[in-house]
Order: sequence, then structure tokens, then C-alpha cells
Amino acid sequence: MKKLIYNRFEKRRINELELVTFPGKIVVVVSPKETGRCVDYLLSQPVLGFDTETRPSFKRGVHYACSLLQVSTEDCCFLFRLNYTGLTPDIVRLLEDTTVTKVGLSWSNDITSLHGVGEFNPGTFVELQDMARQMGIEDQSLVKLYANILGGHISKRERLSNWEQDILRDSQKRYAAIDAWACVKLYNEMTRLKETGDYELVIVPDETKQNDEEDSTKEG
Repeated sequence: MKKLIYNRFEKRRINELELVTFPGKIVVVVSPKETGRCVDYLLSQPVLGFDTETRPSFKRGVHYACSLLQVSTEDCCFLFRLNYTGLTPDIVRLLEDTTVTKVGLSWSNDITSLHGVGEFNPGTFVELQDMARQMGIEDQSLVKLYANILGGHISKRERLSNWEQDILRDSQKRYAAIDAWACVKLYNEMTRLKETGDYELVIVPDETKQNDEEDSTKEG
């Protein structure tokens, strides 16, 4: 039986799904000297998921630089605390790499944020939103994509927390790791589905358009 995926995934269904937890090891990197060894390991892996976090601002005109770069394999996520390390030559080497499959979601926005920390020429990245569009999926947020493709609920509770505080809470570390790790899981499954054709796209009616048409019929 083919796997059912949806062009639109209803928000109310997400809360019914099992909450996603990160199953691997989390390594927090705060020293510039540590980045070389970490990058060497990451570039030996087949697929890497990327994401960033920035301290939110609740005041008009106040903006903060990107403070965290998350890079994950299938079982280990490195949290580079850029507000401590800066964009070291080794992190630049990772970002400019063209040999390893690197995956992000809405990655162009993350690149813009990272350019606020330092200069680099982005290497080769796979954009999950492009893959989703090719499969006919219209809802392209990480939460909806993961629910649709992998049947899990990613919590965004820590999204607006302070990513520059001295010591990250365990809940922040897990949240940050999941966002990068989920990119790896989604890439692997979406690649499998596209290669095998082992899925069926279910078209969910647009409720907004449907309601408009019903109102128009009533008015007529």
C-alpha cells in the first residue's frame, strides 16, 4: 500500500500526533578552537541537516545577530554558539563545502542571518521546500512537512527563547537539535518516496475557497 501524503496538512491534526524527541547526542560548541575537529567529523558524514537560531527582539528597531548554527547527522547534532565562536574559518569551510549533501528548510533566510555574522560563499545546499513543491505539497513549514511525511509533531515552544543566554537550557538544546535533525529525516524519506514512487498525493480541498464558493451560491 502506497504512503499517503497531502498537499495540505490540517493544523488541527498535528496535535493528535506523537511529539517528536531527539534520539541522539547533542554537542554544544563554544570555543573557536573546537570548531575544526567538529567540522572535520561533520564533513565525513553522508547527509547533514542545517538550521539557525537568533535571539528574538521584542522592541522596535532592536535586532540581534544569528547566535546559533545547528548541524545534525542522523544521530548527533552540533550546536555552534556563534555568539561565542564567531564564524571561524572552519565553520566557513563547512558552509562553503560542495561535497557533502547539506539540507535546510527556507535556507536562504538562514544564509542571510549568517551573513550578519561573517562573510562566506554558500556551498551546495538542498532546499526541502523545493523538494516538497516537486511532490505537490503546498504546506512547507517544518512542522507541517514533518507531520505530513513522517507523522510526528514538532513542538515550537522554545522558538522565541533567548538564544544568547550564558547557558542554554536542555529544552532549548533539544529544540535546536530537532530542527536540524528533522531536515535529515525529511530529506531521506522524501528522496526514498521520489525514487520509488511509493506514495499517493491526496488533494485536500481549500476550505477558504470552498467557503467563498458556498457564500457566492447562497448570495446568487
